[in-house]
Amino acid sequence: QELALKSLGKEGLFLFSSLDTNKDLYLSPEEFKPIAEKLTGVAPVSESEEEETPDADGETLSIVAKFQPLLMETMTKSKDGFLGISHVALSGLRNWTAPAAPMSVLLARQFKAFLPPKDNLDLGDPWWIIPSELNIFTGYLSNNRFYPPPPKGKEVLIHRLLSMFHPRPFVRTRFAPQGAVACLQASSSFYYPVAFRIHAEFQLNEPPNFPFWFSPGQFTGYIVLSKDSSHVRDFRLFVPNNRSLNVDMEWLYGASESSNMEVDIGYLPQMELESTGPSVPSVIHDEDGKVLASRDPSGEPIQFVFEEITWQQQIPWQEAAHRLEVAMYPFKKVSYLPFTEAFERAQAEKKLVHSILLWAKPPVPLPVPGSGRTLRETVLESSPILALLNESFISSWSLVKELEELQSNRENEFHSKLAKLHLEKYNFPVEMIICLPNGTVIHHLNANYFLDITSMKPEDVESSIFSFSTNFEDPSTATYLQFLKEGLHRAKPYLQP
Repeated sequence: QELALKSLGKEGLFLFSSLDTNKDLYLSPEEFKPIAEKLTGVAPVSESEEEETPDADGETLSIVAKFQPLLMETMTKSKDGFLGISHVALSGLRNWTAPAAPMSVLLARQFKAFLPPKDNLDLGDPWWIIPSELNIFTGYLSNNRFYPPPPKGKEVLIHRLLSMFHPRPFVRTRFAPQGAVACLQASSSFYYPVAFRIHAEFQLNEPPNFPFWFSPGQFTGYIVLSKDSSHVRDFRLFVPNNRSLNVDMEWLYGASESSNMEVDIGYLPQMELESTGPSVPSVIHDEDGKVLASRDPSGEPIQFVFEEITWQQQIPWQEAAHRLEVAMYPFKKVSYLPFTEAFERAQAEKKLVHSILLWAKPPVPLPVPGSGRTLRETVLESSPILALLNESFISSWSLVKELEELQSNRENEFHSKLAKLHLEKYNFPVEMIICLPNGTVIHHLNANYFLDITSMKPEDVESSIFSFSTNFEDPSTATYLQFLKEGLHRAKPYLQP
């Protein structure tokens, strides 16, 4: 390590380390591949792509990319004019103003990656296209990387599609949950309508700049394809834009894994792929093999009239999306309603509101101990917590920025008051709050304090409010249960009939 530092210098060693994935201080041909591709401008076909035997008569699908760049003014750092942030750090973000490939033509059979693993799946039952390999115990992948690893298997198609937006997509995110999950939306004799959700991110910078990670909350969409994958009727992939913030950004400020990292959030108006129409063959033969029709030399496809698909059973898109979300995030077995809707429901059902207020959006982790990610992957997924929340609470998950906007909106004084009462109790990074339907906070707990006390020995915990229960071996679950039960106890005088 010292010899490498002496030979390459700090910046050079940083670049070398970003390529040396197995950390053996030796670059194998596979590890050197990104630099070779950069210098030569030639990207060799991956093994997975080579396995596909091109079918000259196979159908092709034309896909267009639609992209509107991130609105810089939605970043929290924009409030002080990006003070203290070098222009170079944000160069990859500022320069990304259009899709890398506005249009692409793919073989219909490449989309077989979206086929279900078996034919008799129930509607809404999820399966993994790309399984997540990370969890709370495995930790997370290195931030110090510039070039994605070669995609394998079903990753190849996802990588190809995301490359239409930017040349450096990482099909597997650094944090859990990774991968891609799907479910059937309807049943038909000849077609599969598949809803899907993908967690992926992009690396916007290249050496000599430091890494800049761009992580949309999710990619979602649907595909309608024939059961033999020879024909694709419809395809759409997009980043949802229905919330005020939908992208997490993180960038390094030094040449090591432990270097300072800046974190921010922002709003991306549009990131979408859509088929221009059903897939079509380039040539049609008759029974004797004679060409009946072929693609026009100008590129115009053969004109078809497609039969209407008859669906035998269907589930709504919202239900399919929720099933995929629960597959990625088991804690979502409890419904987390929008902030104001949660209070309306609580009023109607005479229940308490269990609210989680955090700085960054739920789908993306924060690199801090008491983050929403830590809560999601531990206590909020445990069976006793899920049972109590479903039975006695209406739950909500909100962003600080959203409540600040709600507080400043004077058109609805009650909603403004609800937001104000929440924000008064908030401390970075995450605050868990229990309140009455009228917004009165009766109990709250900061995530950092929660993690501190659950890491202590039981005899060192002074407060009876957070004493450990002997019924559960996991102190985190026991302590969070105690927090919820204390909230119910304090609310009794207010919830009497």
